[in-house]
Amino acid sequence: MASVLTFFSLYLMLFSTSFTIINGVFSEQSPMAILTKHMEKLTRLHFYFHDTLDGTNPTAIRITGPANRSFSTTFITDDPLTEGPEASSKLVGRAQGIYAFASQHDSALLMVMNFAFLEGKYNGSALSILGRNPFLNKVREMPIVGGSGVFRYARGYALAKTVSFTPKTGDAVVEYNVSVLHF
Repeated sequence: MASVLTFFSLYLMLFSTSFTIINGVFSEQSPMAILTKHMEKLTRLHFYFHDTLDGTNPTAIRITGPANRSFSTTFITDDPLTEGPEASSKLVGRAQGIYAFASQHDSALLMVMNFAFLEGKYNGSALSILGRNPFLNKVREMPIVGGSGVFRYARGYALAKTVSFTPKTGDAVVEYNVSVLHF
């Protein structure tokens, strides 16, 4: 019995390494990585982002920036994501991250944001956005650069469209349509 176990262990060590392509010490690639490409899923999500700068319970707070201009002004957020455009609509997640006025020449934000989902099969999963948001455009496209949970190895894009904006307070409701590939 011991010789069978020894033979099996030796067989696994020798045979399994013959299927691994080693690229120096830094990385290696397994044929399984190529096979998993076919298991990717496309998920489309639709929700509303509520950014509240005013009132007793703001969801976005200015953390830095000059008083006399918007360039470099930075906000940290914990905005609700809902099924509908109304604030009372069902909560499906939170947008947590930072956005900053990153252009001196036009109206554009740098978005560094996680969409952390709280509902259904996506509960506990998140998508990460890192990109430019030219917020005065009718529709903006931003890249999905990763994710966690159900969205591990995610990549895709988010289309954002402002539904309402209150200039006096800066409060906004933004509709998001997200298309993401993941395993």
